[in-house]
Amino acid sequence: MLAETICSAASAAGLGIAAISAYRKRFLTAARIAAYALVPLGLVMTGAVDWIADTAFSPVAWAGFGVLGAAWLLFLSTRAVERRRAGRPQGVGGAAPGAVAPAASAPARAVTAKPQAADRSAGEDFSDIEAILKKHGI
Repeated sequence: MLAETICSAASAAGLGIAAISAYRKRFLTAARIAAYALVPLGLVMTGAVDWIADTAFSPVAWAGFGVLGAAWLLFLSTRAVERRRAGRPQGVGGAAPGAVAPAASAPARAVTAKPQAADRSAGEDFSDIEAILKKHGI
């Protein structure tokens, strides 16, 4: 009963602060504060506060949280083992570590040499850039 009263009072105070923010023409802030203020009231109305209060004092519930934590740790550890094994070669049932692809055939097209710097067009004169770099000691 005390938790419901505290949550209702917190919601009322938050809505009051939201009203003051709206009065000061800060409507976006007022809407955000109102949203946060309505959360405790919603939790009381749905019965979540009673459930939380019952759960906090129940040893069976805490044992259940322990089991969930153990399952979570088990999932994390198996995931870590999978990541470690990802870089290693497969043993039985996988490809042999020394397997080599068959010999490649000749290229489908002829490979040409890359164009040399002498093939630049006449419009690319870098002498002014070189002068600026020399001026600054670069």
